[in-house]
Amino acid sequence: MSRVVIGKNFLSIPVWKRYLGIPFIYLPLFVTVPFMLLAVLSVRTHLRFCGAQNLRGYWSFVPAWASHRYKYEDQITFTTDTSPYQFRGYRWYWIFNCKLYCPMSVALFAYGTYLVKVVENWWCPFDHEKKEEYAVGAIDKSYWHIFPDEYDKLHAEDQNNPVWNEEAELKGAVTSEDDDLFSQRLGVTL
Repeated sequence: MSRVVIGKNFLSIPVWKRYLGIPFIYLPLFVTVPFMLLAVLSVRTHLRFCGAQNLRGYWSFVPAWASHRYKYEDQITFTTDTSPYQFRGYRWYWIFNCKLYCPMSVALFAYGTYLVKVVENWWCPFDHEKKEEYAVGAIDKSYWHIFPDEYDKLHAEDQNNPVWNEEAELKGAVTSEDDDLFSQRLGVTL
């Protein structure tokens, strides 16, 4: 697995630089998140207007509160070189970050990505090297699959891809062995 290297470098970064970087964590709350909310609402509206049903909701991407390891009573805090003026020494700071800001922000971007993948599967059921990653947004039929004359123009693999054509599985175009391999590669259950 390829990893981002950050832990090995953190302590070698000057303290002033680390402190200067902290506001950039929260800047998306005021800049990116409002635009992401508009984008999510726009894409979701588009899909609804096209007739989409059974779309997953935002809250299905947010981890359950009970699934978090710590509660307020036992929330760990940072104690190394911490003064009363540093937020990292307070439970409320870590509860805010680890139970609200982080999971809800990640969920928002994951939800936006999911919706865009549904749109992509609907309008563009054409395979490319990353397309199998769009299985999280699998649909019953693509735009091209609902018109018989247009369906005939598609490459055979695009006609029978279970990510944007549920009938491909029913017709036996994808064997259970292929389906298992596909599921393993994506880490999803079809």
